[in-house]
Amino acid sequence: MQTVQVISGGAAHGLVRALSAQLAQRNVAIEGSFGAVGAMRDKLLAGTPCDLLILTDTLIAELTKQGHVVPGSARPVGRVPTGIGVRAGESRPDITNGRSLAAFLSNARALYVPDTVKSTAGQHVAKVLRDLGIGEQMAGRLREFPNGATAMREMAASGESGVVGCTQRTEILDTPGVQWVGALPQGYDLAAIYTAAVCARASDRDAAARCVDLLASQAAAQARRDAGFDPL
Repeated sequence: MQTVQVISGGAAHGLVRALSAQLAQRNVAIEGSFGAVGAMRDKLLAGTPCDLLILTDTLIAELTKQGHVVPGSARPVGRVPTGIGVRAGESRPDITNGRSLAAFLSNARALYVPDTVKSTAGQHVAKVLRDLGIGEQMAGRLREFPNGATAMREMAASGESGVVGCTQRTEILDTPGVQWVGALPQGYDLAAIYTAAVCARASDRDAAARCVDLLASQAAAQARRDAGFDPL
């Protein structure tokens, strides 16, 4: 069994786990780092061992130009919307427009979010709060974590009612004790496209390429949907 070292956005963690059996059939297993895409880029540039990259299409394009990605190896995995999650068992609010979203967030006891500097979703959450005119109001209630997966785990474990999470759908669906409410409404929405590619310094480019092929394949289409990826 060939172990492939991945540096990946947290959005793909649940999908990689769901595909473990299919990966094993291809004689590969994926291990490595999952987190905010900015932090993952920094790990790559710092020299962390890497065979496989799963990052936003923008970052993959940038890294390809810089020589960190094998040219022609990148394949899109899917689109992931950013949205709202609440603790399991709590009522699902109306977030169909900016007014209802602002009212709901304003009443939240706390807002659990990923890093507002290094994560795609976290940067967007900060912008949405400003655009809704509630940025200052919510500043003291922001509970910021290194990535969305950690933020959702902490929210689930908090034992608090009336708290809200905002991150990518895949990270909400991948967290026991948290339920997906819906994507941010039109005008405040964000959907990030994730792409898998072979790292230029991969120790076994063929094994990494087999992982890319599966992640983007028709055979993995249902797993991608279940994990929260929309088809392109």
